[in-house]
Amino acid sequence: MEDPRDQTSGVQISDAVHPEIYDEEGVVRASFLASIGAAIADRDTLALKHEVSRLHQSEMGDVLEALMPEQRLALVDLMGADFDFSALTEVDEAIRMDIVDNMPNAQIAQAVQELDSDDAVYILEDLDEEDQDEILAQLPFTERVRLRRSLDYPEETAGRRMQTEFVAVPPFWTVGQTIDYMREDNNLPERFTQIFVIDPTFRLLGAIDLDQILRAKRTVKIEEIMHETRHAIPATMDQEEAARDFEQYDLLSAAVVDANDRLVGVLTIDDVVDVIQQEAEEDLLRMGGVGDEELSDTVRATSRSRIPWLSVNLVTAFLSASVIGFFDGTIEQMVALAVLMPIVASMGGNAATQTMTVTVRALATRDLDIYNAGRIIRREAMVGAINGVIFAVLIGIVAGLWFQNPDLGGIIAAAMVINMMAAALGGILIPLLLHKFGADPAIASAVFVTMVTDIVGFFSFLGLAAWWFGFF
Repeated sequence: MEDPRDQTSGVQISDAVHPEIYDEEGVVRASFLASIGAAIADRDTLALKHEVSRLHQSEMGDVLEALMPEQRLALVDLMGADFDFSALTEVDEAIRMDIVDNMPNAQIAQAVQELDSDDAVYILEDLDEEDQDEILAQLPFTERVRLRRSLDYPEETAGRRMQTEFVAVPPFWTVGQTIDYMREDNNLPERFTQIFVIDPTFRLLGAIDLDQILRAKRTVKIEEIMHETRHAIPATMDQEEAARDFEQYDLLSAAVVDANDRLVGVLTIDDVVDVIQQEAEEDLLRMGGVGDEELSDTVRATSRSRIPWLSVNLVTAFLSASVIGFFDGTIEQMVALAVLMPIVASMGGNAATQTMTVTVRALATRDLDIYNAGRIIRREAMVGAINGVIFAVLIGIVAGLWFQNPDLGGIIAAAMVINMMAAALGGILIPLLLHKFGADPAIASAVFVTMVTDIVGFFSFLGLAAWWFGFF
């Protein structure tokens, strides 16, 4: 599809053509951003609405992230009631808060009424409690109660992610009554794949897929074709656990129930995909010790998020340095040791990172448990030994020829085997121990695994050299 404005002449081509905003690499086109920027600068509301009003919410999110901060705020202001508030669910938290903080609560209250409940909660949950209360007070009673109930659940639970709009019918209804109800009630969700069956107290009895409704005769009762919901999700279940159920049982949607098995919402696959992506990003960031950092964060916020684990790493670095200090006399007598010892430590660190990455991910997906832990530990130990021998031979030959000292080549080869073994065991045992004691292995493993490989690498290499060459 072509851009609705000719890039060479700026002449509008067609109002019916959806603008192609991405280039071949999936980045928002500079020409498209320039058109939006020009409309914002001229405060040309009509031109701006023409450019962005037909964008999908995810596309609008990409545009917001690509604009300068002052342009984002001006865009939202110029769009007014036509701004698609659901686009704020597609941007970084820092960008979302920057936009929302510059909007009056009355405007936010008006906007969230147009959103699905899960999107509304996603936006409201980051606001101060005082702002939340003021916004909710301006909503209709039923919607206010639904949103407040979702906000009362802990963060990152199914209750926070669920959509409170769903279709529920009693078991004694017929298929015909159910179809008429879905046609006539304007308060039902726009898209759904299941109809839930409840008793008068809203206790979940079962569910019916839409294809069953389409195949059944109008006179058939719902209780005759409903099936038991074997995968109802407790509202307090962690969102990652809920996503795992979706993956395991190939679900498109699932009922969310409270402690009394009463239906309170529905979790859908589009929300679960977001959860999977979010959890994967969190694990990756935590392994690097950067917490919940986002690209849109300020310099101050980014620096603050990285300091804690850098501080821990500094302490472990001093421990590693103390090992080197213990052998300072040995290094003074043979300078070649100072040249070679980083090789032992870095190879061990890289090997440990490989093992640690596999282990942390396996723990997160529950592929690694008490039943196969022993086998995986033995496998990693064997891999460490094999790789250690291979690289020991290579580095031993190179070091021996480089410094014309076969003994030095043998020492670094032995140290390499020891450290690669330590790296393999540390890369799997440290995450397992942290997981067993309730710590998040994604956050803490890297620092301690690096410490182990540095200490073992330096101590084995320098210790063997001191013993062999009689430097003690």
